[in-house]
Amino acid sequence: MSTEEKSPLRLLLVDDHDIVREGLKRVLEAHSSDWQVAEARSGFQALDCLRLQAIDLVIVDLSLPGMNGLDLILRIKANYPSIGVLVLSMHAEEQYAMRSFRAGANGYITKDNAAKELVTAVSKVAAGGAYVTPSLAEQVVMQLNSGTTVPSHSQLSNRELDVLRRLIAGQRLTDIAADLHLSIKTVSTHKTHIQKKLQLPNLAALVRYGLHNQLDQGPLEPVGKML
Repeated sequence: MSTEEKSPLRLLLVDDHDIVREGLKRVLEAHSSDWQVAEARSGFQALDCLRLQAIDLVIVDLSLPGMNGLDLILRIKANYPSIGVLVLSMHAEEQYAMRSFRAGANGYITKDNAAKELVTAVSKVAAGGAYVTPSLAEQVVMQLNSGTTVPSHSQLSNRELDVLRRLIAGQRLTDIAADLHLSIKTVSTHKTHIQKKLQLPNLAALVRYGLHNQLDQGPLEPVGKML
């Protein structure tokens, strides 16, 4: 057998919840002893890991403290374009999948389907292919169709969408600033831009819009959480 046939697949799990990483690592390592799994709790830690060791594929959670998952994907693809990126997210809305793919992700699965889809998704992305959770696939295709109505929040930047979700969840500007490592003035500016883009007059209208479009789904990091 050629020594090149079974080179180990080097994976990096990026999720700030220890129990999630532990569960995912068990699923991956149970599939193949040739899969080597490294771990990171944040985007910054993930970038440090990529600088220190060779990685073939990164599995990224979108809801990360500090640098969110979308920003991390952009950084990975800018600095390590050959590395595959698979998003593992709580968000089952096509907007998040679309943003992930635009950022450079090669695959997208939801956490509620991870147990049955993770190995297949990793294998496809590692082989140079793409993967999307079947339940989202049709929605993504419809979103790509130029005739499909695009929701107003699709024009928000990734950071603005993150701030909007936190406002919907009831976080104060000071709390959001602490979570995202931003100044209160910057968060306030984001809020103003969000209102202008969505043409909504106040916070109450933002919250109603977010709830109507199910932007409140998925966990947020606890206030003041630091790495």
